[in-house]
Amino acid sequence: MGTHAQRWASSGMAYLTGEPEAPDYSRAPIMARADMLADVFGADVGELLTGRAALMGSSRAGQQSAGGSSRLMRCRDGWIAMTLSRASDIDSLQALFARDDPIDSPWQALAEALPHLHVDDVVDRAQLLEIPAAALGSVSSSPVDIVRAWPAQQATRPPSLLVVDLSAMWAGPLCGHLLQQLGATVIKVESPERPDGSRAGNPDFFAWMNSGKQFYTTQLSHRAVGLAGLLDVADVVIEASRPRALEHAGLDASTRSPRAGRVWVRITGYGRATGMVNRVAFGDDAAVAGGLVGRGTRGPVFCGDAIADPLTGLEAATAVVQSLARGGGEIIDVSMAGVAAKYAGCPVLEDTERVTVAVTPPTAPRIGSGFETIGDNEVLRLVDERRGPRC
Repeated sequence: MGTHAQRWASSGMAYLTGEPEAPDYSRAPIMARADMLADVFGADVGELLTGRAALMGSSRAGQQSAGGSSRLMRCRDGWIAMTLSRASDIDSLQALFARDDPIDSPWQALAEALPHLHVDDVVDRAQLLEIPAAALGSVSSSPVDIVRAWPAQQATRPPSLLVVDLSAMWAGPLCGHLLQQLGATVIKVESPERPDGSRAGNPDFFAWMNSGKQFYTTQLSHRAVGLAGLLDVADVVIEASRPRALEHAGLDASTRSPRAGRVWVRITGYGRATGMVNRVAFGDDAAVAGGLVGRGTRGPVFCGDAIADPLTGLEAATAVVQSLARGGGEIIDVSMAGVAAKYAGCPVLEDTERVTVAVTPPTAPRIGSGFETIGDNEVLRLVDERRGPRC
């Protein structure tokens, strides 16, 4: 127990997990698996899991997430997590409760209403309104599903890879960041109308996830010749939006020209099962859905900082490397809640009250320097260089 607890404490995870007055070590064994995966990329998993909190100055807050936007709350028949990180989430609370009057104190209104309501009713209605909400331990699905979409080819080494990163926020950009650490060329694509949402937050976090990538701003449409061509010649594509977004743009995997060995990663909150495919999720509520929570005296507490995000980014990058070793040609679906459920299945430390280990605050991550911006001319030239018969 000492080894797991010491690793948990020294990584900064004990600083981020538990009630404000007492750290929780019950989930410490998850570090062993995460360490094993991070080693492939030469990464420090403690930094991956706690780096954002270090940059933001966050600490454990029990049933309030470290980032402050999510709460674990008691309903009539169980626990739910709800995230109100966007103005639209708060605006939708009136519809959630069928109220005409404005809601001035969202969390107070939830605390008063939820004990009288059933978990499934609240979660289903919230998701219809696109408010991120999840019942504790409601997901046990596979974290990664793989299907063959194109022919395999000889294994590709990361230094020769061209990765196109269509994702935003945390899990997808981290996947691209880790592949870049292996030497891959990563082009991050942003829409001029809808740039990466993490730009609106801590600038150091955005820089940590994206420094060293090449930035290409273009319309997310099949009519954007440069982007369509880039996707056709990429070795790896990373997306992390709900499926209907790229389908509507005509840029999903099914529309691309065949390319032997291509690996296409699709990160979603809950996977692509019927009824779940377009559910919205953020790292904290997805972790709760998978049952990855700590133990507190008043019930479950949040584990780390939006932990489903960095764990998913790490698992997605690992899945890419493994696919490339098989010759690629695969579509890889990664579910944030499924990843959380996988880690929730790790052994749990018991008798944690006996643990007396010095708790170390998270250490701010190392941040690369600068970004390179590329335009249509550079992209079209790259497409021409890489285009050729591959199937």
